[in-house]
Amino acid sequence: MRQNARVTSDSQGSRGPKGSRGDYQELVDEISELLGAPATLENRDFELIAFGAYDSEGDLDPSALDPVRTRSILTRRSTAAVRAWFEGFGITRAKGPVRIPPTPEAGVYRGRICLPVRHRGVVLGYVWLLDTDPGPTERQLAAAMDVTVRIGALLADEAQHGADLSRELRAVLTAERDWQRDMAVAELRTALGSRADTPHTVVCVAPWPSASPDDAPSVRTVPGATALCTVPWDRGAAGVFGTVGPVPQSVALLVRLRSAEAPATAASAAGRLLERARGMAGTGAAAGVAAGISAPRTGLAELTDAWWEASAAARAALAEPRLGPVAEWASIGPYRLLTALPPRTARDPVVRSLLSPAHRELARTAEVYLDRAGQAGRAAAELGIHRQTLYYRLSRVEQLTGLDLDDGEDRLLLHMALKAHRL
Repeated sequence: MRQNARVTSDSQGSRGPKGSRGDYQELVDEISELLGAPATLENRDFELIAFGAYDSEGDLDPSALDPVRTRSILTRRSTAAVRAWFEGFGITRAKGPVRIPPTPEAGVYRGRICLPVRHRGVVLGYVWLLDTDPGPTERQLAAAMDVTVRIGALLADEAQHGADLSRELRAVLTAERDWQRDMAVAELRTALGSRADTPHTVVCVAPWPSASPDDAPSVRTVPGATALCTVPWDRGAAGVFGTVGPVPQSVALLVRLRSAEAPATAASAAGRLLERARGMAGTGAAAGVAAGISAPRTGLAELTDAWWEASAAARAALAEPRLGPVAEWASIGPYRLLTALPPRTARDPVVRSLLSPAHRELARTAEVYLDRAGQAGRAAAELGIHRQTLYYRLSRVEQLTGLDLDDGEDRLLLHMALKAHRL
């Protein structure tokens, strides 16, 4: 009899003081051993935690890897449709094993047995195994359910620890006074322990498709994640979203780096969050979501500065699609300055008439012309117009704004105002 196991949870993720990296795997292996079948542990959001590959014959039946099972193992989570389908069998309410029949049209080629994982009556996850003929006995399933009680205690402990980190990170990012921020940083440093002094960066994903904190992703499923929280999102400008409806949210993520010179982990984390946002909002709506990554830091002293950089980079990616969907603070060029401008300052009256809907094409012409350093040939080619048409439009821009496009300072003012308008 042979048993192989694979841990899929990130070793840098938030973990409660009672749990260690191998605890979940050991318990999943124990269930696999009891039932003589491979077991999979997922949290209540169907995000994979651990997978134990148990093989008594030496070769796992290839039919075990149906599309649903394969996706769960490879991507660490299931789709919303798969989740809804399984929940339709009452697994969220069940207190004992639930058998689910094979349904090929749903991608489920093999029947499943679901063991709900509960703690104090609340479902926190599920242990899954393939149903066989003959399947596990009632006595075996009862023994496996006893193991799920221990898993539930670990999940509850981890959830509490993650909630504590989320609360402390949010307190740092939303503190209104310096002394409040200093206290919050001290609390977060205590919660993180030795991880507080390692290289890290901050990721901002905004606007998040849901205003409900319950829809925030699990820190476990984000590579390199140390702490995650939601923060109100206003794009740095009062009144952008208005006052009707829920306050838009952004997701803030503290990402641990292997070194300050290796921020690839942050890009991977941002990509994972954007994928989650697309899944929630749909492809079209998700086009209005972007991510920003701050410059790396060591320690927590400059955490609020890092958050500002990440937010600014996200704003720049939303304003300038060529920078996104994931933009690093170091790569957004002039937007590093433009995002720092107060909203009223950025809305210079000289371009007010140019930015009206009736003159949208003139504004685009001026911006492309200035982006190409005033080179008429390059600008006309990019716009797909004749050079004389370009000159005519530029003269109209001068009439509307009162600016002289042969003057360097006037060009600078117009260029900044056009870019700032995107923000």
